[in-house]
Amino acid sequence: MIDLRSDTVTKPTPGMLAAMIASSVGDDVFGEDPTINELERHTAALFGHEAGLFVPSGTMSNQIAVRIHCRPQDEILLETTSHICLWEAGGAAALSGATCRTIDGRFGLLDVADFEGKIRPDDMHSVRTRLVCLENTHNRGGGTISSPEALNGITQWARQHGLATHLDGARIWNAIVATGVPARTWGQMFDTVSVCFSKGLGTPVGSALLGSKELIAHARRIRKLFGGAMRQAGFLAGACLYALDHHIDRLAEDHANAQLLAAAVAAVPDLKLTPPKVETNLVWFEVSERLGTARAVANRLKSEGILVAALGERVIRIVTHLDVTREQCEKAAAVIRSLGR
Repeated sequence: MIDLRSDTVTKPTPGMLAAMIASSVGDDVFGEDPTINELERHTAALFGHEAGLFVPSGTMSNQIAVRIHCRPQDEILLETTSHICLWEAGGAAALSGATCRTIDGRFGLLDVADFEGKIRPDDMHSVRTRLVCLENTHNRGGGTISSPEALNGITQWARQHGLATHLDGARIWNAIVATGVPARTWGQMFDTVSVCFSKGLGTPVGSALLGSKELIAHARRIRKLFGGAMRQAGFLAGACLYALDHHIDRLAEDHANAQLLAAAVAAVPDLKLTPPKVETNLVWFEVSERLGTARAVANRLKSEGILVAALGERVIRIVTHLDVTREQCEKAAAVIRSLGR
């Protein structure tokens, strides 16, 4: 079975497993796990921040960021289809008492003009606009990349208005490889950055929240509150350090494989790429009524040995990753093309 549902389905490589086994560990709650400490320092430095915090998931990383930036009755400005808004179980409201004010983007992309007039008045009847959250690359937007210029314009605007900024960079590694823009350039624009190790980089578990020493000290307390503090987690950090050394540059292979699959989708009249241009490792497309529902098409592909994600009545997502080869993607592309016959 060729699994194209998500880049979270990967298994550790032999080299990664060896690195995990060889990792030195200690009790991270006591701050005594040397591999965790190394990962946090290294990742923070990579993105131009003072400190980092290892957490089990990207959702927890984002929600810790919301909690340290917001109080109850605060408001977050973010894109309508962003992960924090759609796919984190209402965490901003449930865990931080914050509300989300959504802004419609163009396949997830925003620029500074979209934020003009969005700050609430200083009035007891209104929530307090407090935080801007951006996502890069943008999952529901189709793996689209926000340019450094667009992000810089938005974060400068936020700073001028006294707003905090957070980047959901679950797939920022893909943006780094696709654009050649270094991690530090992306990271230094934001007060906090969340990065994920268990998507494109292929580790079994883990994300990191990056920021100033003061913010990360606060985040450490919130991680404990949310149940994310772990003990001998250095084995997981060892996988992340290995991935940082060995799995970033190879993301270009995933992008090339996504182009191959996107071309197959584009060749079928009853399928429509959304967005029409695939930039990274995500291929989203709509299914026409003639072919049936997305679930029906997904089941048809499954019968041919291809797993995809039906994420709406007529929406399918394909994701390339470490565990699918070029040969497998060529096979999947042939099966997709057969949908048009």
